[in-house]
Amino acid sequence: MDLPEEIKQVFAAFPAKISEKDGLFTVEYGIAERTSFLSKRKLVYIAKYRIDANMREVRFTELLKESGSGLSGGGGFDSSPGFGFRIETYSTGSGPRDGTIEEQSNLFGAKYNYTFDFRAIRGAVEKKARDAGFAFRYQITSLGL
Repeated sequence: MDLPEEIKQVFAAFPAKISEKDGLFTVEYGIAERTSFLSKRKLVYIAKYRIDANMREVRFTELLKESGSGLSGGGGFDSSPGFGFRIETYSTGSGPRDGTIEEQSNLFGAKYNYTFDFRAIRGAVEKKARDAGFAFRYQITSLGL
């Protein structure tokens, strides 16, 4: 089995959406969802990686992204009074250390109940890369992956 397929197998245990465009693989997996009165919030794990055969390295990044939709109360600084429908999406950055995504996870853990071991995923991808003779490089952002 070639390295791209071996790395895909790491994510096969999850109902993750895997896509590829110009050699950049993107994995998205919904790890938690929270529903309250007429609103819904989702927490998604996103990993991106590129396999550079010439440099013999795998570049990898990951982050947690929260999005939500539903009714919101009015009266805010930039909204009209009353209720309205609102959709928002935002994400937090990621970093090169376990602590950074762990901090994200701790932050979101106050809002959601989930058990998702992102370190195990990252470690499995790193092991597949190293076993194939490739270097593994964790990057802060996906720019230039």
